[in-house]
Amino acid sequence: MDRLPPSLLTAEPPVAALTDGFGRAITYLRLSVTDHCNLRCLYCMGKEVKFLPKSEVLTLEEMDRLCSAFIHLGVRKIRLTGGEPLLRPGIDGLLGRLGEHLAAGRLDELTLTTNGTLLARHAPALVAAGVRRVNVSLDTLNAATFCHIAQQDGLAEVLDGIDAARAVGLAVRINVVALAGINDMEFDRLIQWCGTHDCDLAMIESMPLGGLENEHYLPLDMVRLRLSRRWTLTANPLKTGGPCEYWDVAETGRRIGFITPMSHAFCGSCNRVRVSCAGSLVTCLARHGGVDLRPLLRGSESNQGLEAAILAAIADKPASHRFASGGKEAAGQRMWQLGG
Repeated sequence: MDRLPPSLLTAEPPVAALTDGFGRAITYLRLSVTDHCNLRCLYCMGKEVKFLPKSEVLTLEEMDRLCSAFIHLGVRKIRLTGGEPLLRPGIDGLLGRLGEHLAAGRLDELTLTTNGTLLARHAPALVAAGVRRVNVSLDTLNAATFCHIAQQDGLAEVLDGIDAARAVGLAVRINVVALAGINDMEFDRLIQWCGTHDCDLAMIESMPLGGLENEHYLPLDMVRLRLSRRWTLTANPLKTGGPCEYWDVAETGRRIGFITPMSHAFCGSCNRVRVSCAGSLVTCLARHGGVDLRPLLRGSESNQGLEAAILAAIADKPASHRFASGGKEAAGQRMWQLGG
C-alpha cells in the first residue's frame, strides 16, 4: 500500500464537526473490513450465509481513504470489526496506515473486536500499529458449549490468542453475549477466569438482528443482581468511548461491564456509526439499510462528495433505536453484515 497523500496526513480535523440533529458528537467509527468469518455463531451468522462478491467489498486503500475522511471530520476512535477482521488479507498493512493517524495525534485510539482465533498470529502487528487494547468474543470456557454456539471447534485457538495478546502487552476485554439456557451458568466461572488472566469482562444483551438471539434474550439487570450475591461489585466511572457501564470486582481486582441496548437503551449518548465492508454507512443498528459511500469512493478522487454524504447521513441519525417495536427497521440485518 502506498503512503497517504500529504494533504490527508497534515489536515487538521475540525472540532466535533460530526454532530447529529440531536446534538450528539459522533466521534467513534466502527468499520467492518470483511463479511467473512471462520466461526458461525448462532446469535450472529448462523450456518447458511451468502458473502458479498469481492468486487462489492471496499479495497483496503478505499477503507484507508474512508477512515481519513471520517478523521478529517472529527472522528477520534476507530474500531475494526467484521465478520472476523483478522481474516482480511493485508489487514496488518491497513492497521499500520491507520496507526499513522495515531502517531500524528489525529486519532486517539485504534482498536478491534475479534473472535481471537487468529489473534496469536497478528498480536505483534497490532502493537506495532499502536493498538493498545482489543475486545475478544468468548461466550464460554466449555468446549462443548463453544462448539454449540460457534458451530465448530476453536476454543483452544481463542485461548492461545488471548495469551499471545497479553504477552505482547495488549489489554484484553472479554465480550460475552448473555444467552439464557446456553451460557448463563458459566458467568461466575468467566469472572474468575478473567481475574486469573488479567482481563476485563463485558456482558452484552443479545439484540433482534435476524439471528436466534430473541429466544435466548437475558436482561442484564437480572444477571448483575445474581452476580452481586457472590461478588462485591462497585460502580466504576470508567468510560472507554462505548456504551459499557463498568463495575469493579473486589475479589478479582478486575472490572465487569454491562452493555444493555435492550433493557436500558443508551441512545441518548450514542457517539458512533458503522460502515460495512461494502461501504454502507449505518447510523443506527435498528435502521434498515444505509447510505452507500462506495460510489463516491470509486467515482471521484476528491473527498468533497464523500464528506458531504457523511455529514448528511449523520444529520439524519435517528434519536433512538426501535428494536422493541418489532418494526421493519429492526428486521433482516445481522451483526456480521453491519460491522459488529
